[in-house]
Amino acid sequence: MAARTLSRGLWGLRPSWAASFHNGHSFSTAASVKTPQTQSDDDSVHRILSLPLEKPDFFHVSELFSLKDLFEARVHLGHKKGCRHRLMVPYLYGCRLDQDIIDLDQTVEHLQAALNFTAHIAYRGGIILFISRRRQFVHLIEKMAQDCGEYAHTRYWRGGLLTNAPIQYGPGVRLPDLVVFLSTLNNVFEPHVAIRDAAKMNIPSVGVVDSNCNPSLLTYPIPGNDDTPVAMELYCRLFKMTINRAKDKRRQMELLRGLSESKS
Repeated sequence: MAARTLSRGLWGLRPSWAASFHNGHSFSTAASVKTPQTQSDDDSVHRILSLPLEKPDFFHVSELFSLKDLFEARVHLGHKKGCRHRLMVPYLYGCRLDQDIIDLDQTVEHLQAALNFTAHIAYRGGIILFISRRRQFVHLIEKMAQDCGEYAHTRYWRGGLLTNAPIQYGPGVRLPDLVVFLSTLNNVFEPHVAIRDAAKMNIPSVGVVDSNCNPSLLTYPIPGNDDTPVAMELYCRLFKMTINRAKDKRRQMELLRGLSESKS
């Protein structure tokens, strides 16, 4: 899924050349005739985009948080045992006083993977949409999205916003390249409709899943508490830092490219 997403993200950055075939002969359009300078620019752009893929943690997201940070933010606290979703059992450490305890060792691993993928999307200029239906966190999530130059949807989700976008908004509309669910439920038991819509449209998704959530349709599930203010503040801070770090890195690479071209 991640490879398909990164390949799709490159599509908009590829040079616009085309060729048609007729009776065994190929005819290239004018845009396909490249000068040496154009070829050099394409190679440098390709190098900038492929460089982060050569390292497992190019953006160093693993240094943004520790297991102690998650524990102090109460990320390990799940819901009552009676609300437990059966697919969340592998992510649980145990149960104490009839309350599920989430395994933070797994949360660290999944959160690092989700942040790393988010950084790659932001580095390539992708559109990231944050979604939550928790009313108490509306301002926090919208402010976080604004600070990192992305988008947020914290209101009622109308059906077809993703699956029927060309009809509702017109042809050529661009869908988000990544959807981040800071809360995957509309209420205690009902999952957010956008999770299903994103899966239908093959849009990768990141989601914080509490012990009463279904992680099966999420590309990058993050097991953790999704309704405590201190935990939500931690998630928002981590995503904002990750996206801004990736965008700053892209600007730095573009600047170094321009300096090297000016010297040559």
